[in-house]
Amino acid sequence: MRSVTYSMGVSLDGYIVGPDGGFDWTAPDEQVFRFWIDEIRGVGVHLLGRRLYETMLYWETADQDPSLDDAEREWAALWNPLPKVVFSTTLSAVQGTARLASGGLAEEIERLRAEPGEGDIAIGGATLAAEAAALGLIDEYRAMVYPVLVGGGIPFFPRHERRVDLELVETRTFSSRVVYLGYRVAR
Repeated sequence: MRSVTYSMGVSLDGYIVGPDGGFDWTAPDEQVFRFWIDEIRGVGVHLLGRRLYETMLYWETADQDPSLDDAEREWAALWNPLPKVVFSTTLSAVQGTARLASGGLAEEIERLRAEPGEGDIAIGGATLAAEAAALGLIDEYRAMVYPVLVGGGIPFFPRHERRVDLELVETRTFSSRVVYLGYRVAR
């Protein structure tokens, strides 16, 4: 069965976006960006909330930008054909290989798990991930922890979540002092 993973950059104090809405502190260096490229290779479908979908729209046409480096071109080549499901109550249409979710999050994940296919079901966006966590649908938490305290904003982990025991499955420290932590939900 396909695993559901939640993976994002996070400040040391637990936020994916600071109180001002900024996340410039997550700009990856070459090593970290290469890690994200390798991770996206293992994704079969990506579930996104509206805000993350709109942020990632840049990549739909980024391959036409002559200033992109080779790694950014490689990311775009992997991201663009990847099937995406967008959860939004305000969008009426999406672009590229994205589609709007036709059901609730649990229904979509159940359907995707039942379909034949390779790769993880990745969830992006804290609000969508919080809903998945509350429903007990996340199998792995993957945090790219940046050495910065932002003091508030949108938390990586939902507040008021029930206790979830985790098993550490991977760690990696990058030369930029960013630390990757991969945890599997203990069942």
